[in-house]
Amino acid sequence: MSAVDVLARLTPRMREVLTLQERLQGPALAPDATVREQRCRYATERVYWNEGGPRMARTVDDTVAGPYGPVRIRRYHPVQQVDGAALLYVHGGGFVVGSLDTHDRIMRALADATGAVVVGVDYALSPEAKLPQAVEECAAVARHVAEHANEIGVTGGRVAFAGDSGGANLALAATLWLRDHGGPAVESLLLYYGLFGLRDSVSRRLFGGAWDGLAPEDLDGYLAAYTSGPQDLRSPSLDCLSADLSQGIPPTYLVASALDPLLDDSRALAALLAAHGVEHRLHVVDGVLHGFLHHSRMLPEAREVLAEGAAFHRRVAAALV
Repeated sequence: MSAVDVLARLTPRMREVLTLQERLQGPALAPDATVREQRCRYATERVYWNEGGPRMARTVDDTVAGPYGPVRIRRYHPVQQVDGAALLYVHGGGFVVGSLDTHDRIMRALADATGAVVVGVDYALSPEAKLPQAVEECAAVARHVAEHANEIGVTGGRVAFAGDSGGANLALAATLWLRDHGGPAVESLLLYYGLFGLRDSVSRRLFGGAWDGLAPEDLDGYLAAYTSGPQDLRSPSLDCLSADLSQGIPPTYLVASALDPLLDDSRALAALLAAHGVEHRLHVVDGVLHGFLHHSRMLPEAREVLAEGAAFHRRVAAALV
């Protein structure tokens, strides 16, 4: 149980989201639910939240050759496409659940607001795939997009990354991997309530529970599925806060929830970026829970940070022309 009465601090709209979410999810899963059951439950609940939103000029499903086999991608071409970097989106889900479909509306919203081609990355999930497979698959997609820029209408092979939760971790880890393995350089990062490497923190002691699926045992379970042993917890591809952040980190937009056990991960990353002189912005949102980006149908806060992230991406892209 959380040390803080989180539910009492939620906005009225966030409480409405929780009530609706309980109806959409149906009966609680058994404690010993299989990974397949968890993924099906997650996908079913997300159908409602992905309805509506911006329309695309075209949406293209494709595959990219990756280091472990083919990687599915989805390209979102906005109606009013502008010159600039392709924005690769890495979905969240604790490395265990999630897909291109579960984050469809988020990607459409970013494509519409940025004018960029958004490329969703359907990396291999855990526990079937272990660190560093997902990181290297995200990096492989970035290289493919850069090398085939003219075919997909991306200016000059430029790429940027965005992601939420575990996907934010993968976006940053792939950026570091590309920096250390010959590029391409990543132009900007949009990181929404990410896990960046803290194993304990004030926010983890205060927040997290059944309402957001991020109780301590949940977080431990995700990491156990993603890693092959204790040594992986110290890998800079997971513990990005321990990586060399002094060079090659692009301008970064960070979003965190004030009621999220992962809040201090974003605060720590922002502090490190500041220490190294990396351009960044941290926006901490009050009254909402981890995962709120999914709920743009109901939450103005979700629409706000999607728009702010898009504006950040556009500004960085314009400065590099």
